[in-house]
This record gives sequence, C-alpha cells and structure tokens, in this order.
Amino acid sequence: MDRWDRSGRRSVEFGAGAFTGAIGDSITVIPLVVALALLTDVSLPHALVAFGVFQIVWGVRYGLPISVEPMKALAALAVAGALTYAELALAGLVLGFLLLVIGLSGTLARVERWIGEPVIRGVQFAVGLILLETGLDLALGDPTLALAGVAIAAVAAALGHGKASALAVAAAGVALALFTVGVPTAQWPGAPPTPVIGDALTRRTLDGVFAQLAMTIGNAALATSLLFSDLLDAEVTPDELSASMGVTNLIAVPIGGIPMCHGCDGVAGKHAFGARTGGANVVLGAGYLIAALFATPALLSAFPVAMLGALLAIVAVSLARNALDSSNVALSVAIGGIALATNVGVAFVLGIVGHLALERVRADGEGTSHL
Repeated sequence: MDRWDRSGRRSVEFGAGAFTGAIGDSITVIPLVVALALLTDVSLPHALVAFGVFQIVWGVRYGLPISVEPMKALAALAVAGALTYAELALAGLVLGFLLLVIGLSGTLARVERWIGEPVIRGVQFAVGLILLETGLDLALGDPTLALAGVAIAAVAAALGHGKASALAVAAAGVALALFTVGVPTAQWPGAPPTPVIGDALTRRTLDGVFAQLAMTIGNAALATSLLFSDLLDAEVTPDELSASMGVTNLIAVPIGGIPMCHGCDGVAGKHAFGARTGGANVVLGAGYLIAALFATPALLSAFPVAMLGALLAIVAVSLARNALDSSNVALSVAIGGIALATNVGVAFVLGIVGHLALERVRADGEGTSHL
C-alpha cells in the first residue's frame, strides 16, 4: 500500500525497488553526460553534482520517481559540434526562464497545441539522426571497439534488458578506463567552468532553444504528467513540471551543470525497474554525488571513444523511433530530413508551418463535409 505524507505527496521509501529503480533513469543520462564531457568543455564532475542534487531535490519534493535527465536536443547538438559550451549554457538559462514563466502562468497546454505532436516527434527524430551521425563518425575511429560495444548491447538485449543496453556499454567503457588508469583518488570538484555567455548570443543558440522547447513541452511536461497518472495514480500537472524544470536550469547551469529536464522515458524506466517513490531519486542522486568524486580528467580521457560511438548510436535509435508513434509520420520524418540538410531550428519552424497548414486544410475539409 502506498504511503502519503500530510501534504498529500507520496512519501519517500527505500525498499528494494528504490535501488533497482535508480538504474532506470541513468540509462540515457550516463551516455549523454559522458559524451558531452568527452567531446565538449562540459565538466563531468560538476555535471554529476548537479544531477545528484536535483535528483534528490525533486524526488523528495514530489515523492515520486521523477526523471532528471539531459535536455536531449541541446545535448545532441553540442555533441555534434553544432553548439559550443557557452551556447549550450545560454540555451539552458533561456529555457530555464521560459519554462518557469510558462509553468507559473499556466500556459503550457496552449503552447503545446500551437507546436503540435507531429512536430515534437519530428524534433525527436532529428535529434536521433544527429546523434546517429555523430556516433557513426566516432565508431569509425576504432571499428573493433565499436563492434565490441554493439556486441555488449546485443547480449544485454538478448538477456531481456534491451532498455539498459546503452547503460551496459557505458559500464563496459568505464571498466576499460579503470583498467587503463586505475581507480582515481577521490576529490571534490573545484570551481565550476565559466563560459563566456557574451560569445553565445548566436543564431545557433536560438535554434537550439526552439528545438529543445518542443521536446521539453511534449516529452518532459505533458507526457510525464500523463505517465504519473497512468502508472502511479499521482497528479502532477504539466505546469508544475515546467516550473520545476525552469528552477533546475536557472540554478544548475551556473554551478557547472548542463541543461536538464524531466522526461517520460526516465519515469517509465524507473518504474520498469521497480521504483514507486522518490526513494529511487535519493539513491541515484547519492550515486551521482559519489561518482563525481572519482570523475577525474585522467579517467575520462581513458574512456574508449569508439565505444562511445556505439553508445550514442544506441541512444539515437531509441530517440529516432519515436517518429513511428507520430500522428503524421510523413511530416515527422520530413522534419528530421530538413534538420540534417539545414539545422534543427529551421526544421522546427517549417514543421510548425506545415503542421498548422495541414490542420487548417483538415478543418476546412471537415467543415465542407458538413454542408
């Protein structure tokens, strides 16, 4: 039986499900954070500290196995070299402000209707394609290691743990890095990196904000709210989630974290692995904070880059296949193609125009049929 505190929130418990469920939210977090740390100026220990803190904060606040994960569109663009670290940080701050305003004003549902579900799916498909392209480029650097990563993922899937295949590859890469350089001496991260925000006032930052906003509204707010209701019979409004994501980014980015969001995939992953309360968040948050002590530059540099390529490819396929669930698959796929040919921002705007035009044509058709 579920336990509730006096405020009506689900209480935090630490049964076996809290420990197994913690795995579910790390499935996409670890691969993307490692990729960002290896390929950009993101500081791995500072990013882990931020994830650790906000896993615990929101797990306790909501009392639910809520997800705290990277903003995937921004992460993919940064990993692909389409955003600098400063642009990534500024985009996170801008989104933090926008999400906080949207959440506090209760306007998220209206924004989602304007963007449209096929556009959200299309941006997910585009992000998947960008990550896949980056992953393949990295894998070609050492095909043997990349194939080893694929083999590990295949074994995990064959054993019935397909959702954790990317995490299995990441664990193998960490094990190889530890074998190469040994276990590092624990040390607390120093001062956070300070990107020059003035250099990030670019069109690329704006494109990243547009692309991520679509994914965040659809996947991180609306879908997550529905999933809490379906899986846990818990009421958390999309606007609450939007506001908490806003607060997260306005605090996390200045302390060296990366742009973060909630996400229905992480909630589903935690639930599938047994999590039922925010206890899983506390366990995972503590794990991230401990890992931050050992995430030294020497250990990071020993991580096999080609295996990282396989890792990104796995995450990419998981993201890209969301297009198959679109109410307009053709439009979603077209958005992905436009993003590769131009950029995600252009694809996002053209996708909205196409979606609104198709909706208008359908509405006119329905109106004519009733005459």
